[in-house]
Amino acid sequence: MGHLVVQLAPGEKFYSEGGAMSFLDPSVEIQPRLLGGFLKGIGRKLFGGESLFLSEYTATRAGKVGIAPGHLGAVEECDLKGNTIMLTSGSYLAHTKAVNLSVRFGGLRSFFSGEGVCLIECSGVGKVFFNTYGAMVCREVRGALTVDTGHVVAFEPTLDYTIGGMGGIKQTLFSGEGLVMKFRGNGKIWLQSRTVGALAGWLRPYCR
Repeated sequence: MGHLVVQLAPGEKFYSEGGAMSFLDPSVEIQPRLLGGFLKGIGRKLFGGESLFLSEYTATRAGKVGIAPGHLGAVEECDLKGNTIMLTSGSYLAHTKAVNLSVRFGGLRSFFSGEGVCLIECSGVGKVFFNTYGAMVCREVRGALTVDTGHVVAFEPTLDYTIGGMGGIKQTLFSGEGLVMKFRGNGKIWLQSRTVGALAGWLRPYCR
């Protein structure tokens, strides 16, 4: 049940996913913004799983704004200092002014990753906030890590991945895991403990 509360100084700006605001002090103004222009906004909407418009908050005097993610889960803060982090589809929540957002195609492998065809690349200097469905798990990868598809929220670009089965055909077909993401390299990865697809599968027998 994550929730983000941001304290803004006079003249300070902050950005969030469109429709994520839960409360707003009267000293803070809100405006829709197409960051990066129309084409980048379309890219975030169609390929990154995010809103076409972002919400821009500007404090005329000191004030607070509350941001609530759509998923029932945790909210994570990542402090960028000139480095980059990759967010999977639907996990972006908010960022400070000096952070840049770009859409990156994940390649043909992304069609089978369960994380969306494109990633949101966050770079620059500032804070970026993202959310999970379920609990947040941060792992430091040193070499290799295998992750079930649909559980990846974010990762550092020093990590690369391939899509494959759990082993042989028998393991892949009968282990119940199907395809997995095999990460290699050194860096951090953020995972979510639940997936919307698993919830939908559990509910399906009752939706009659």
